[in-house]
Amino acid sequence: MNPSSSSSMISRFQVITGCLAERSSPAKTLRQILESPGVHQGPACFDGLSAKLVERAGFQYCFTSGFSISAARLGLPDTGFISYGEMVDQGQQITQAVSIPVIGDGDNGYGNAMNVKRTVKGYIRAGFAGIILEDQVSPKACGHTQGRKVVSREEAIMRITAAVDARKESGSDIVIVARTDSRQALSLEESLWRSRAFADAGADVLFIDALASKEEMKAFCEVSPLVPKLANMLEGGGKTPILTPLELEEIGYKLVVYPLSLIGVSIQAMQDSLTALKGGRIPPPGRMPSFEEIKEIVGFNKYYEEEKRYATSNYQLYGDRDGSRDPFSGIWSRTLRIKITGRDGIEKLDIRVPVSLLLQAKVPY
Repeated sequence: MNPSSSSSMISRFQVITGCLAERSSPAKTLRQILESPGVHQGPACFDGLSAKLVERAGFQYCFTSGFSISAARLGLPDTGFISYGEMVDQGQQITQAVSIPVIGDGDNGYGNAMNVKRTVKGYIRAGFAGIILEDQVSPKACGHTQGRKVVSREEAIMRITAAVDARKESGSDIVIVARTDSRQALSLEESLWRSRAFADAGADVLFIDALASKEEMKAFCEVSPLVPKLANMLEGGGKTPILTPLELEEIGYKLVVYPLSLIGVSIQAMQDSLTALKGGRIPPPGRMPSFEEIKEIVGFNKYYEEEKRYATSNYQLYGDRDGSRDPFSGIWSRTLRIKITGRDGIEKLDIRVPVSLLLQAKVPY
């Protein structure tokens, strides 16, 4: 084979593998969702298990909630305590647990434009399909809580510009969701202006948090009409009215997220269970899955099936699959040989004792 044909084959192989990687990338899948008709729901997850449950329920994507991760991982409020490293670590565990695309909560990028670039690149390596970046100052906090403050227009736009640059430098197609909290911090007019500027800077999806009425939501969806819009349906009493997916689609939204449903019902369920346990009861069957169902959800059965592929002839699996493996189960049929020889070299004793007899014998203390 001459060098030119060898080089041609290598180039062709690189093109093919590149196409396969692109076809299977989480970002590409998320972009296909954005291009498909209708509005698409995405519940918030906060760990690998909650993400698995979202996928099992049939949702096409999910997103990580900084509010929920801060609560579940740190036991602290979403007021800027959680760090970039903790969010990336948690995100990697989440993306590895599911096959659906995951949008990561990137908060305010954890610093200036250079920090934003590092954040975007870290989220790409963690396997995220998209990243939400906001214009809050540090320390940031939940957009529906009091005292929201945002950075200047120039800095806010520069964060999105830096995110787009980081995406190009990484050769990635991660979806950039540009969020502004200026509706509550400043005014509706300011939030609409910033959304237009974010679209011009290269954002793929626009998001104004804490819009206060259906009319405001309609005004938002009229901004940069070719850029998809994300609605945040904060359950339990946020500033934005809760609308049905059909209503949101009619207004013009493409994505709708639910940040508190899973963490909220988890908190309530744990409180109810602890109350029952403290009263000497266990949660009734209707309030929790069976042990078999729990094992199925977390992947025991899938693990057992895959484990069989790697079993070897000299590797014995002890016990059954109910969690009661007994490493001593093969000993009962064996015997122990006891041989005693005197100093004169004459054999005094040579007997074999069943091991089962020794194991069952009571030893006095």
